Amino acid sequence: MSAPAPALPAAVLRVQAGQPLLVETFAAWREAARDLLVWGVPPEAITWSSPQAGGDLFSSAPAAAETAPPAFTVSVPTKNPPHVPRSLMEMLQSAACCRVPDRWAFLYRVMWRWQQGEHDVQSPADEDGARLNAMVKAVRREEHDMHAYIRFRERPVDAGAPRFVAWYEPRHDVLPQVAQHFVSRMGKVSWMIATPEASVLWDGHTLHNAGPLVDKAEDLDDSGEALWLTYYRSIFNPARLNTAVMQQHITSDRWKNLPEGKIVPHMISEAAMGARKIGQAQAVGQRKGTTIPIAPADAQPERQQPTKLDECRRCELWQFATQAVPGEGPQHAPIMFVGEQPGDQEDLAGHAFIGPAGKLLDQVCDAAGVDRDTIYVTNAVKHFKWEPRGKRRLHKTPAQREVEACHYWLDKELAQVNPTVIVALGATALKSVLRTANVTLKNSLGKPMKVDGRWVVTTYHPSYVLRVPSEDAKQEAFSTMVAGLKLAHELLNRPIDAPAPE
Repeated sequence: MSAPAPALPAAVLRVQAGQPLLVETFAAWREAARDLLVWGVPPEAITWSSPQAGGDLFSSAPAAAETAPPAFTVSVPTKNPPHVPRSLMEMLQSAACCRVPDRWAFLYRVMWRWQQGEHDVQSPADEDGARLNAMVKAVRREEHDMHAYIRFRERPVDAGAPRFVAWYEPRHDVLPQVAQHFVSRMGKVSWMIATPEASVLWDGHTLHNAGPLVDKAEDLDDSGEALWLTYYRSIFNPARLNTAVMQQHITSDRWKNLPEGKIVPHMISEAAMGARKIGQAQAVGQRKGTTIPIAPADAQPERQQPTKLDECRRCELWQFATQAVPGEGPQHAPIMFVGEQPGDQEDLAGHAFIGPAGKLLDQVCDAAGVDRDTIYVTNAVKHFKWEPRGKRRLHKTPAQREVEACHYWLDKELAQVNPTVIVALGATALKSVLRTANVTLKNSLGKPMKVDGRWVVTTYHPSYVLRVPSEDAKQEAFSTMVAGLKLAHELLNRPIDAPAPE
């Protein structure tokens, strides 16, 4: 006994009956398109139309097609349900907002070609792909323009009415997307955006579809608009007016609904009648005489210093690091280790010396007989400076200006911890602690120095020990680090005014 034939979907039945498919939303089109693709209905067999216009949505096409579509009959599904990648589906959903007469028919043709294996239909090099990309671009441009050119006007206080209302005439159906943008921007203040086709109302908690409360921009009265126009006049500079560029950036159909559009023609006219020359003359008269050069540091304005390390913008390294890495350890540790900068793992975790260099530092402390937990560890530079190498982030030595920018934070740590001995790990740390570039690591090893009432001991950075190629050199560098830490521990009991040990 054979299984009964599956029932035909409504969309397929209408096509077989020669009736147009009425769709109004992308969701309705997607559901119909999925059934049509499963049953193998070709694009040329379908007539798409909309209740609004008798043809396609927002189109001016006649209700009936000039030529009837070819007859189509089917009894069983011929295709599997379509599998469309997210990128293509997002493009289709965006292009569905573009007001072109055959939008639904075109989108179905794209889906049909993809189902047939023609995946280049998404490429701008393809004829249909080029049109699809152009439609998406037009919709995104309209969203951007609507964000920029909507002007809310405040209404008189009225129970149940939105506080702010805006009128806009979009070229494409982007009102739902734009409404979500203003929901995130305007908080719990109630507002409404009215367009010739539809309106949305935000009551402070929920977004509603609403009928237009106003018919045009002139119906909106805002007591604050005079203040806005006064501000707009004050920033207008006739000496820099470029009418062609202004008209290119904002077309005439945008100007008519902008409140400043009422005063722009008058300001342009004044500029043409001499205001431009007067503005230039005033600017020239305000110029000073001979400029006296001064040092760049003296020319910097006084700025409020950051109070938190995460807020530091004293150099550009914060832009490329995951986070700032502060020092760690006892608040009044007798010994402070100062390294160069955080590494890759430290940058991700936000803690100093936890990567391979930190593990080797633990071994140095054990070999020297010093408890690591009694030592405060930090870096001369608090952000990780790196350069890409494939998928890896490789360490890059910080520049002198970046080291100097971080002196602010190192000084705060020195004042707070007040260590008796500072152990500078590597050349960058040594130059930062001594505040000079005229010093070398090689000439400072094993030679304690006195700086600002503290002993300073120099040794290798742990990463140097990890990088040396031969085992003999590695062991020698490790022994140098152990000797440096032992020397730092001995100096804890030596008065600062006593001579340095030989």
